[in-house]
Amino acid sequence: MTTSSRVTLVSGGSRGLGLGIVKALLEAGHHVATFSRRETAEVAALRANYPERFLFTVGDMAEPEHFPVLVREVEQRFGRLTGLVNNAGIVAEELIARQPADDIARLLSVNLAGPLMLTRQAVRGMMIEGRGSIVNISSIVSVSGYKGTVAYSATKGGINAMTRALARELGGRGIRVNAVAPGYMETDLVADMDPKQLKQIVRRTPLGRPGDVEDVVGIVLFLLSDAASFVSGQTIVVDGGLTA
Repeated sequence: MTTSSRVTLVSGGSRGLGLGIVKALLEAGHHVATFSRRETAEVAALRANYPERFLFTVGDMAEPEHFPVLVREVEQRFGRLTGLVNNAGIVAEELIARQPADDIARLLSVNLAGPLMLTRQAVRGMMIEGRGSIVNISSIVSVSGYKGTVAYSATKGGINAMTRALARELGGRGIRVNAVAPGYMETDLVADMDPKQLKQIVRRTPLGRPGDVEDVVGIVLFLLSDAASFVSGQTIVVDGGLTA
């Protein structure tokens, strides 16, 4: 499969890890579609630089009713999807006894129900084509517990379980499904973290630093590529050795 025939949808591609994945895919020759709740200057620049291969729409992972329209628009513009990256997510840390019920509901809606519903819609064209690769962005907290992340961890643990079940269900259709579980990265998602807590995590990390977007982007591109043609059902942890 040539890169010119690859059509990849990335959720939450306007900033952070999602934006890094979008940029790398475009540079690799993919046709790329993404959505988020608002457009950023970086997205506007990508639209100007890749007018024939980039599509951005406004959308919210908590509002799955727009997913059929989104996928239809991508298919009409570029053809059927060959790749999906479930990247969009939110973080809300709090001790479970004190965490507002609305925060828990929002975490479940955006981080777990949203990817499940988007996959449900996106995978239909892949099944017709008999090919495809899905990469779900999980988190280190799905494999190692951290205080104050019970609800968030539950959503990411669900992503890992979804990954394994989808790999079983879709493998016979030529569709691979994997997850990537980043450790703590220097992105907006850790901007509100207590600096002392972050320093403690860095001290416990064998490689001695937090991760960055580039540490994860390469793994995602590999899993979407033919080089990973026999890799499916896996959750790959990218954490500098923290969970070793």
